[in-house]
Amino acid sequence: MSSIDFKKFSKYSKPGPRYTSYPTALEFDESFDEKSYIKELQNQDKNRPLSLYFHLPFCRSACYFCGCNVVYTSKEDKKERYISYLKKELDLLEKYLDTNRDVIQLHFGGGTPTFFDDKQLEKIIKLIKDKFKNFSSDAEISCEIDPRYLTQAQLNVLIEGGFNRISFGVQDFDRKVQEAVHRIQPYEITQNTVQMARKADINSINMDLIYGLPYQTLETFQETLKKALSLNPDRFAIFNYAHVPWMKKTMRKIDETTLPTPATKLEILKYTIDYLTSNGYKMIGMDHFAKPEDELFKAIQKGELHRNFQGYTTKGGADLIGIGLTSIGEGTSHYVQNYKDMKSYEKALDEGRLPIHRGIKLNDDDILRKSVIMELMANFKLDIKRVEEEFKIDFKEYFKEALSELEEFENEDLLSIDKNFIKVSPTGTMLIRNIAMPFDAYLKKIPKSKRRFSKTV
Repeated sequence: MSSIDFKKFSKYSKPGPRYTSYPTALEFDESFDEKSYIKELQNQDKNRPLSLYFHLPFCRSACYFCGCNVVYTSKEDKKERYISYLKKELDLLEKYLDTNRDVIQLHFGGGTPTFFDDKQLEKIIKLIKDKFKNFSSDAEISCEIDPRYLTQAQLNVLIEGGFNRISFGVQDFDRKVQEAVHRIQPYEITQNTVQMARKADINSINMDLIYGLPYQTLETFQETLKKALSLNPDRFAIFNYAHVPWMKKTMRKIDETTLPTPATKLEILKYTIDYLTSNGYKMIGMDHFAKPEDELFKAIQKGELHRNFQGYTTKGGADLIGIGLTSIGEGTSHYVQNYKDMKSYEKALDEGRLPIHRGIKLNDDDILRKSVIMELMANFKLDIKRVEEEFKIDFKEYFKEALSELEEFENEDLLSIDKNFIKVSPTGTMLIRNIAMPFDAYLKKIPKSKRRFSKTV
């Protein structure tokens, strides 16, 4: 059984950031423009490696739970056109970015990357490899896959392109739940694609599940977990559904009366943790589980896990370059985001401009708080002495207010604080967003009634 005390949860369920970045995307601003980004790129340390993210935004139809930036289409010419604009963006980037730097990570996100056929995927991979020639031998090269759209020919192209990780979107195997979220995906389809990937020697398979979807009960999710486990993935990412219909129109198609209660969601979460840990998986972060031999688990044991827009990773210390519609990039002192609508994205590139929509230049306080928040989010432990030495501060003085807010969590045994470390307890790891929030300087400026985030529990 898990050592997590679920009785403490309900009182901490409140809106809060997910901290895939700090400052969060709410603080991104249009005053950070193409010129700002070019300056950041030209000032980057050439010895730092690169992480590349490509957004491939197309889907055939809407999954109502989805929070991603997606373009729905069935037209082939739209995909070909998009590839031509990716080329324009890469050609422009090459002017300002040293593309000879080592690449340690490449990720295709979506949308549905495999909505592009094998020839189109081959074209995209060639564009990338023509520009970035120095992929490190242990680079993590991954692709998100909708099992309903994967052919052997596409898989062959990915393998040929060096892809070594695949993340399968499943969400739930229950037919009634699938109908409610507009994503019919029988178990057999997922089973076939996982078997294809294994035969092709993909050595790391992740499976995404979501709890909190319409009509889910503890019993139906138990069955989903049982089926998912039968496919023996190396990792699970099991997310709490964030119902944000004010941000995502498709979520308005979900009947809110069919969503499970917070109590049911907690039951599902508790069962999930117990079930997966008793079947050989180790819990990593808020929502990930991995086999003990997986590098994610080894990284958290050493305190070397990192977190970025793609989730938990072992590949830290890299500058993230976001390419394609709505993609986000990150450097040591900036975040940047491309245009979210296709018309603006294409217009910028047609005019010979990088398609920058907004971003933020981090000040010294941002960089310090980012370091603290990201270390807590990834490793559930903060080395106070390291922070003091790196940033030349007296930690207890600088973060006096935050430490005072953390006293409540300490009294509840959710964490412990001594002169060297803040250490989060097993129960505290499930509330890590709450624990990070006192260090967020921007959050304090937003009245509690106006905090439009998903619930932390």
